Amino acid sequence: MRAAGGQVNCAVHEVRTDPLSGLRAIVATGGGVPQGAPLLAAHAAAAPSDAQPGLYAALGASGAHELIDHSVRRVTALADLTVEETQAAVERWRERMRAHAGAAYVHVCVDEPGATGPSAVSQAQLYALDFVPAVVARERERFSAHAQRTMGANLLEDLVQEEVRRRDRIVAIDDEAVLLCPYASSGPYALMLAPRRRRERFEDKGPSGAALLHDALSRLARHFGASPPLSLWVRTAPRDAERFCWRIDILPRLAPPDGLQLGCGLHRNDVAPERAAADLRAA
Repeated sequence: MRAAGGQVNCAVHEVRTDPLSGLRAIVATGGGVPQGAPLLAAHAAAAPSDAQPGLYAALGASGAHELIDHSVRRVTALADLTVEETQAAVERWRERMRAHAGAAYVHVCVDEPGATGPSAVSQAQLYALDFVPAVVARERERFSAHAQRTMGANLLEDLVQEEVRRRDRIVAIDDEAVLLCPYASSGPYALMLAPRRRRERFEDKGPSGAALLHDALSRLARHFGASPPLSLWVRTAPRDAERFCWRIDILPRLAPPDGLQLGCGLHRNDVAPERAAADLRAA
């Protein structure tokens, strides 16, 4: 499952829509799926139509699924990179995102620890989707509603300015970006990195926040004594979005999701973001 920009070997999946929630899932069809098989393929076959399309709707899992190595060195965590290596890794993310400019949405994420064993390396995954996921579509709507309500202001830019004014959830600031613990953090020591000035698309040329991303991961490693299991992802503007702003979310995976989160979508956070920010400022 390799993509230094390359597509991983293909297996058969469909994008199925849950008839109750309307949420989509990428589901394997037929027999077992080989380990490392991609979820998306450039020329995926159309999903067969169902006799009850109002209940059972599916699409072919078309798009692209890539792995992006973070370094020529064998490192198992982003936190192990130098600042310069982190900057180079982030630029590779952006380069591969630009290669899929025609996709409805491009999602880049990192899950650590990922693969284990002697061949394990730190990698990002890229998913170029031909639809906009529901959570991203809702955020796009909130950006648009805020702009209408405020005569054109940007939701994330306004939020960052207010967080900087209040200071209690700020972890660090540099010339390009702001690092903070979100007001409604979905878990202990969750972090959000946002540009100091609005920029719709992460993949566009300009500040990337890579140095502050390195600082964020280093602070987490110092606070916990080692880099914790975590997931991070880039939120960028979907295709044709008029109002948006990119950000990077970082979520340490300190406990498995529970029934409250899985059943109701309500996250539980037992560490106040104000306390988490203070701990990480001191790290």
